[in-house]
Amino acid sequence: MQSSVTPLLHPVVAVTASAVLLSIAPVQAKSGITRAEFGQLSNGRTAHIYTLTNARGMKARITNYGGIVVSLHAPDRRGRMADVVLGYNNLSDYIKATPYFGAITGRYANRIAGGKFTLDGKTYTLAKNNGPNHLHGGKVGFDKRLWTAKTKVTGRGPVLDLYYVSPNTEEGYPGNLSTRVIYTLTNDNELRIDYSAVTDKPTVLNLTHHSYFNLKGEGKGDILGHRLMLNANRFTPVDANLIPTGKLQSVRGTPFDFLRYHTLGQHIGANNVQLQRGKGYDHNFVLNGRGFRTAARVHEPISGRLMTVSTTEPGIQLYTGNFLDATNIGKSGVPYKFRTGFCLETQHFPDSPNKKHFPRTTLRPGQVYRQTTIYRFGAR
Repeated sequence: MQSSVTPLLHPVVAVTASAVLLSIAPVQAKSGITRAEFGQLSNGRTAHIYTLTNARGMKARITNYGGIVVSLHAPDRRGRMADVVLGYNNLSDYIKATPYFGAITGRYANRIAGGKFTLDGKTYTLAKNNGPNHLHGGKVGFDKRLWTAKTKVTGRGPVLDLYYVSPNTEEGYPGNLSTRVIYTLTNDNELRIDYSAVTDKPTVLNLTHHSYFNLKGEGKGDILGHRLMLNANRFTPVDANLIPTGKLQSVRGTPFDFLRYHTLGQHIGANNVQLQRGKGYDHNFVLNGRGFRTAARVHEPISGRLMTVSTTEPGIQLYTGNFLDATNIGKSGVPYKFRTGFCLETQHFPDSPNKKHFPRTTLRPGQVYRQTTIYRFGAR
């Protein structure tokens, strides 16, 4: 698979000069990481929450339950911090009902049609948890597992190192899979995520991070005014069950053309069958180029916040919070209504195990799955 042979690269992501100037500030805080109890699971095990602080005062709170980014405070153009991800204040709410707020999703992020795939002539049946489909690893995916955590502080910034072993046949997948996810909150105001995994049997693997972002601040209204640019000439259209048809369609002349900045709301209500099927954007985009490169930029004009997403992955899923319906009460006590958060999930394509011409997601013994995604924050 592509990710199993892609080396981890560390280039500086290019952003506009104004964003660079505003994101570089004098040292305001001591870089560090602390741990506290976050709640107990039904089996009596305790989940913890880790607060990462970088040298510029940016903070991320991450729990080892599901690897969830609970909060992420980033500066606006005046240097004022706000929490820019949706989520809850306590573990019990995540356990009760969450649309994958801030989680690591796997073993297979996104959808697999019919909850089945064939590998080396054998058909595997997975849990169906999205109508006829398998979604984000099944009924108890990586987002609902307690990960083993280690911490350290480096010259780059504080690090949370998470580890989980998914046993053979968990949610229907073959192979004992050892997975590692490393969060680093760098002193360049980046949330860096490094993934790696090995298996003892051939399997399929597709990991991603599922934060819902609102650069105005969580609970501050809808995200339709955010301006998005995607480094993608094509996208993968979907059928009525949100499974890719197999086509790689040009974005030109469609509401999916984000090659230049325009707002999320500009075309989201267009009379377009693809938007109607997803109730908005819920589609995978085919990223241009290979290796580590810029995938997306998002600018929120009121706060000035700018988020740049860079990745080694071949695709990115744009999801505009179309299924948020005010039943999830967020950290500020505000219901998360329709389209009050958006996701940019770097990934291999949905249903790749059943689409032979899509980038491969097979991981075999002796191979190492690796991918890196960075969310970098500035302002202008």
